[in-house]
Amino acid sequence: MRWSAVLVLWMASSLALAQESKLNAELRREGERVSDACDTFGLKLFTGCAYTLFTDHPLHIAAGSMPPQNGFGLGGAFVWSTNTKNWRMSWDADATGSFSGAWRAGGYMQLIHTPHPKKGPVKVVLPTTSGEGPKNDEKPEAVPRFTHPYTVINLYAQTISLNKLNYFGLGNDTTLAGASVFGMSQTIVGGNVIKPVFEWPAIRGLNLSLLGEVNGRFVDIRGDHGQSVPSIETLYTDATAPGLSSQPGFVQLGEGLRIKPVIADHLELNYLGKFQQFFAPSDSHSSFLRWTVDLDHTFYLYGHTNTAPKSTAGSGPDECGPAAETCPQIPRTRNLNGSIGVRLMLSESMTSGTSAVPFYVQQTLGGSDINSALALGSYQDYRFRAPNLLLLQENFEHSIWGPFGVKFMADQGRVALIRGDLGFSHMKHSFAGGLTLRAGGFPIVSLMFAWGGPEGHHNIGNVNTSLLGGSSRPPLD
Repeated sequence: MRWSAVLVLWMASSLALAQESKLNAELRREGERVSDACDTFGLKLFTGCAYTLFTDHPLHIAAGSMPPQNGFGLGGAFVWSTNTKNWRMSWDADATGSFSGAWRAGGYMQLIHTPHPKKGPVKVVLPTTSGEGPKNDEKPEAVPRFTHPYTVINLYAQTISLNKLNYFGLGNDTTLAGASVFGMSQTIVGGNVIKPVFEWPAIRGLNLSLLGEVNGRFVDIRGDHGQSVPSIETLYTDATAPGLSSQPGFVQLGEGLRIKPVIADHLELNYLGKFQQFFAPSDSHSSFLRWTVDLDHTFYLYGHTNTAPKSTAGSGPDECGPAAETCPQIPRTRNLNGSIGVRLMLSESMTSGTSAVPFYVQQTLGGSDINSALALGSYQDYRFRAPNLLLLQENFEHSIWGPFGVKFMADQGRVALIRGDLGFSHMKHSFAGGLTLRAGGFPIVSLMFAWGGPEGHHNIGNVNTSLLGGSSRPPLD
């Protein structure tokens, strides 16, 4: 009996040591990579060293822009992954804060279904860079394969606290005289799934995917009395800012579909349609429905396969790290890449009886929105807010050297309190131009100057939030 207990203790300690050694080994290898990248002073310190510190795994620095008016977030992230026979699983936990007092913390899990192919002959399409099938004298190993679409499941729990958000009232005709500020905390717990259901090999990437989500959203609104403009409760009431006095919890469901074909290696379409239901069990007057259609068109001047910055824009360190050990390095080539984009987005909300859409979940135009998306950049952040929104965007982006490029945008948009008021008349206009950085596992960094609206100009600097960790991060509105 005694020796059995000793054996059990020895086996348990050996298992714990083995589990610990795997993490220790990963940390040791990361330490070696950091030491190698940061051992000399000079240009390498600001390229290889910084790149390693911000993109390596399992630990890296998490950094990125918080929602507008809340500063730049800096913190840390832990990334881990494991594979089973049919699933690739990754975990990410991060926490960041800014000097303004805003902060964000969350845990994220992603599961990618990677079933083994069935036994027997399998027909595999091996496209060349021109988009055609391989010739008879070509070796299949020398050409890239299409990535088969797999089911992706994201689970998350996240809390964010923001100290300054602008509110100018509701509608398309508000004025700067109505400016006020408020603070907000929001916790989101839930998950989403992307389920590919159809692919057409004749058109590259024409994969029809079904989308689904289930979220619990818990919001708390507070005044902000330390700013140069009034706190929201001194100018507005529930009649002019629905949901100001109390914020019920929401059960938020969503369904949708997406297609992303690439036609003739030059034109990429990213079409999204979704329908969301916001149910407030404790306050039925806050429940509403929302549908959104987002049609994005990108024409690649030099071909889709030669436009690396666009294709790596969504590959943050929490995606490329666990999957490929190290993220793609910053490109130093002089290859040209460029694109022209046109986007149309229409979003409408529906209520019943005396219900009203709470102001804090309404979408906005002007500067950048709460998810840091730029639209009507010459106006102040969150400038126009309403339950219904229409946006047109045109953009041109081109490389200068390596990861650096230029970008120009033109926006036309409007919001409306009533769905029937949406249309292409009385739209607000704005233009923006500036510099961008797209580099492997690094996100998009942009410095933009916006002008054209009657309210002046606006300087906008943004670091895409992929460095903050958690590619499955849910939107805040």
